[in-house]
Amino acid sequence: MIRQIIIFILITALMVGLSACAFNDKNNTKGDSKMLRKEDVMKSNRRSIYLAGGCFWGVEGYFKKLQGVYNTETGYANGKSSDTDYGSLKKSDHAETVKIEYDMSKISLEELLLHYFRIIDPKSVNKQGNEEGRQYRTGIYYPTSDGEKSNKTFDDSDKLSAAHVADTKTSIKSLLEYESKKHGKLAVESGKLNNFVKAEDYHQDYLDKNPNGYCHINLNLADKPLTDEHYPVPNKDKLKSKLDSKAYDVMKKNDTERAFSSPLNDEYRRGIYVDKITGEPLFSSSDKFKSGCGWPSFSKPILSGKVIEKNDTSYGMKRTEVRTKGSDSHLGHVFDDGPAEKGGLRYCINGASLRFIPYDEMDAKGYGFYKVFCK
Repeated sequence: MIRQIIIFILITALMVGLSACAFNDKNNTKGDSKMLRKEDVMKSNRRSIYLAGGCFWGVEGYFKKLQGVYNTETGYANGKSSDTDYGSLKKSDHAETVKIEYDMSKISLEELLLHYFRIIDPKSVNKQGNEEGRQYRTGIYYPTSDGEKSNKTFDDSDKLSAAHVADTKTSIKSLLEYESKKHGKLAVESGKLNNFVKAEDYHQDYLDKNPNGYCHINLNLADKPLTDEHYPVPNKDKLKSKLDSKAYDVMKKNDTERAFSSPLNDEYRRGIYVDKITGEPLFSSSDKFKSGCGWPSFSKPILSGKVIEKNDTSYGMKRTEVRTKGSDSHLGHVFDDGPAEKGGLRYCINGASLRFIPYDEMDAKGYGFYKVFCK
């Protein structure tokens, strides 16, 4: 009788643990290279940033390929007047600019800006590719609610609260500081969006309509990782010696650690969380939040493509499993009951599968690139 009671308690604890990590299910999977549809993106997750990087045909073509971007629009920004057209840019002093609308739960502003700096010459003044002139200057412009009257295409992706505007400014400042350390003095403008005017129809989606049209950007770069790091996966024998039994069971046998058992559940220092097997960065402290579920919880991965998501129907439930892309190891599950202000998702992750790298140790341990993701 006592044995039956113990078995019952253990089974109940397991099911409670699994259900606690499954407040709501999320069945969409990533990996589709097609652009998101606006109607599929929650209004609270819609964000926009305006980027000037030379001829806007190529800039738009590049960002349309990124996972998490759901709409782009070419136009003219930060000129002297509230109206202009392509033939009047020298007079109005507008810059050719692309409005990029994205789902903040799928891609961060930091990641978008790293892509931006990848495709521009940040030290070149009024020149990108073969084009020269003020209209081809580089700039990063963010929307604010008080700019609504001077933006004729203002919509819900531009409606940022004061807190979101402050967060956007912090992200831009951090990226500019990071890039200036690499390149020296930059020629990239940054500031509040003003006088944005949508470009003529023939400029919209130009490279889709003219595949052989002029483009000063290598669009294939959009399909490649932002970093060329390599994180080798140890063989099975080395793997068993590298991991403790709990980590091995979680990562390679899809086990679940006991709720509130991981020290990382209460870890809130600045830094990153990496794959315990390979050391590949997976999550940032900036995206960690207290969920009360008993497992470390994050609003999104540190970079899109760092994890893979799969349908999981085990234990009679419909869930979305999260696995590392590099070592193909079980991490946990993702649900749609996270904080709305952080994108609405909760990546419920087993602490046994992660290793924490404090911010102050990131440079010494080779993770300096990822410091821009730690606000």
